[in-house]
Amino acid sequence: MEIVKGILVVLHLIGFAMVFGGALAQLPAVKKGTARVLPIMFWGALLLLVTGLALVGMIYALGGQPNNIKIGVKLIILLALVGHIFGIRKKASISAGALYTIAGM
Repeated sequence: MEIVKGILVVLHLIGFAMVFGGALAQLPAVKKGTARVLPIMFWGALLLLVTGLALVGMIYALGGQPNNIKIGVKLIILLALVGHIFGIRKKASISAGALYTIAGM
Protein backbone atom coordinates (compact mmCIF):
# COMPACT_ATOMS: atom_id res chain seq x y z
CA MET A 1 0.00 0.00 0.00
CA GLU A 2 2.90 2.34 0.66
CA ILE A 3 4.04 1.97 -2.95
CA VAL A 4 0.61 2.99 -4.22
CA LYS A 5 0.59 5.93 -1.82
CA GLY A 6 4.02 7.01 -3.07
CA ILE A 7 2.88 6.80 -6.68
CA LEU A 8 -0.20 8.90 -5.88
CA VAL A 9 1.93 11.52 -4.15
CA VAL A 10 4.24 11.74 -7.18
CA LEU A 11 1.24 12.05 -9.53
CA HIS A 12 -0.22 14.74 -7.25
CA LEU A 13 3.03 16.72 -7.49
CA ILE A 14 3.06 16.28 -11.26
CA GLY A 15 -0.46 17.71 -11.42
CA PHE A 16 0.68 20.72 -9.41
CA ALA A 17 3.64 21.19 -11.75
CA MET A 18 1.33 21.03 -14.77
CA VAL A 19 -0.93 23.80 -13.45
CA PHE A 20 1.79 26.05 -12.04
CA GLY A 21 4.18 25.49 -14.96
CA GLY A 22 1.45 26.23 -17.49
CA ALA A 23 0.61 29.45 -15.69
CA LEU A 24 4.26 30.49 -15.55
CA ALA A 25 4.67 29.70 -19.24
CA GLN A 26 1.88 32.16 -20.07
CA LEU A 27 3.32 35.07 -18.08
CA PRO A 28 5.29 36.54 -21.03
CA ALA A 29 2.11 36.44 -23.13
CA VAL A 30 0.28 38.68 -20.63
CA LYS A 31 2.16 41.77 -21.85
CA LYS A 32 1.19 40.98 -25.44
CA GLY A 33 -2.44 40.34 -24.47
CA THR A 34 -2.40 36.79 -25.84
CA ALA A 35 -2.31 34.81 -22.59
CA ARG A 36 -4.70 31.86 -22.51
CA VAL A 37 -5.45 28.78 -20.49
CA LEU A 38 -3.42 25.87 -21.77
CA PRO A 39 -5.02 22.42 -21.89
CA ILE A 40 -2.23 21.12 -19.64
CA MET A 41 -3.51 23.41 -16.87
CA PHE A 42 -6.98 21.88 -17.09
CA TRP A 43 -5.69 18.31 -17.09
CA GLY A 44 -3.27 19.09 -14.27
CA ALA A 45 -6.10 20.46 -12.13
CA LEU A 46 -8.15 17.32 -12.77
CA LEU A 47 -5.13 15.17 -11.90
CA LEU A 48 -4.78 17.10 -8.64
CA LEU A 49 -8.44 16.45 -7.84
CA VAL A 50 -8.36 12.73 -8.60
CA THR A 51 -5.09 11.99 -6.83
CA GLY A 52 -6.02 14.14 -3.83
CA LEU A 53 -9.28 12.26 -3.36
CA ALA A 54 -7.46 8.96 -3.77
CA LEU A 55 -4.88 9.94 -1.15
CA VAL A 56 -7.60 10.86 1.34
CA GLY A 57 -9.36 7.60 0.57
CA MET A 58 -6.15 5.70 1.27
CA ILE A 59 -5.80 7.39 4.66
CA TYR A 60 -9.30 6.21 5.57
CA ALA A 61 -8.65 2.74 4.14
CA LEU A 62 -5.48 2.34 6.20
CA GLY A 63 -7.36 3.21 9.38
CA GLY A 64 -5.95 6.69 9.82
CA GLN A 65 -7.74 9.84 10.89
CA PRO A 66 -7.07 12.70 8.45
CA ASN A 67 -7.53 16.31 9.47
CA ASN A 68 -10.96 16.86 7.92
CA ILE A 69 -10.84 20.65 8.20
CA LYS A 70 -7.54 20.80 6.29
CA ILE A 71 -8.83 18.37 3.66
CA GLY A 72 -12.05 20.37 3.32
CA VAL A 73 -10.22 23.67 2.82
CA LYS A 74 -7.92 22.09 0.23
CA LEU A 75 -10.93 20.60 -1.58
CA ILE A 76 -12.73 23.96 -1.69
CA ILE A 77 -9.64 25.70 -3.09
CA LEU A 78 -9.12 22.93 -5.64
CA LEU A 79 -12.76 23.02 -6.75
CA ALA A 80 -12.47 26.80 -7.13
CA LEU A 81 -9.34 26.28 -9.25
CA VAL A 82 -11.00 23.67 -11.47
CA GLY A 83 -14.11 25.86 -11.84
CA HIS A 84 -12.04 28.93 -12.67
CA ILE A 85 -9.98 27.09 -15.28
CA PHE A 86 -13.08 25.44 -16.74
CA GLY A 87 -14.89 28.77 -16.92
CA ILE A 88 -12.18 30.69 -18.76
CA ARG A 89 -10.52 27.98 -20.85
CA LYS A 90 -12.42 28.80 -24.06
CA LYS A 91 -11.57 32.52 -24.04
CA ALA A 92 -9.16 33.74 -26.69
CA SER A 93 -7.15 35.72 -24.15
CA ILE A 94 -7.30 36.11 -20.38
CA SER A 95 -6.29 38.94 -18.12
CA ALA A 96 -3.23 38.99 -15.92
CA GLY A 97 -5.42 38.74 -12.83
CA ALA A 98 -7.00 35.51 -14.06
CA LEU A 99 -3.59 34.03 -14.73
CA TYR A 100 -2.25 35.11 -11.34
CA THR A 101 -5.33 33.59 -9.71
CA ILE A 102 -4.57 30.24 -11.35
CA ALA A 103 -0.93 30.42 -10.27
CA GLY A 104 -1.88 31.49 -6.75
CA MET A 105 -4.39 28.76 -6.12
